[in-house]
Amino acid sequence: MNKKLFLWVVLELVFLVVFNTVFFIVGGTSHPASVWISYLFIHLAYLMVVMTPFLTRKSTSASVFGISLHSISSAYFLTAFVVGVVMILLRLESYKPALLIQIVLAGIYAIILISHLIANETTADNEERREEEIAYIKEAASRVKILKDKLPSKKANREIEKLYDLLHSSPSKSSPSVQTLEMDIISKIAELEAAVSSQDEDRAKALSLDAYSLVELRNRKVKRSS
Repeated sequence: MNKKLFLWVVLELVFLVVFNTVFFIVGGTSHPASVWISYLFIHLAYLMVVMTPFLTRKSTSASVFGISLHSISSAYFLTAFVVGVVMILLRLESYKPALLIQIVLAGIYAIILISHLIANETTADNEERREEEIAYIKEAASRVKILKDKLPSKKANREIEKLYDLLHSSPSKSSPSVQTLEMDIISKIAELEAAVSSQDEDRAKALSLDAYSLVELRNRKVKRSS
């Protein structure tokens, strides 16, 4: 366990130690069921605050997700704590009021938390798809860029440069309708790399033109689907 993690664990234990010390020293161990129910739900609510970071999915917006979920769990804990303390002080003989109130609070918390988790999952999925789309354009453009000016023929080099410029300016957004085209483009680029490596100028020029046409077709379809 590293020092930072150790300090976080100690910080999270402070509340439990202080609360339990006060609870047992002031109130002892003999309590009605309503008190023990309140005691239990206070601990469960605090546990959810501690567990919230583990519910946050890793993504570029993870910090935003974390703040949102932590705020929800913190609000639930504070509410459960205040209600629990009131019930502990009242020491009702009937356990029903304490149990019903805490169950309602827990239910509201669960609905809000799960709703946010679903929304966060959707956002994270969209981000991952967006990153994959950007990665496709970056990869394709960077691979073609390396091939620029590698051939003796100026015409062949010019076609490769035109292909690079088109890829570099292409919309990063993708759609299912162009996935096959994108695979064909990557395949053509791989063939182009082989042609440039073997200094086959005619084939390199032809492949550049083919790839250019595929990229133009892909971009038109992306724009139509937007």
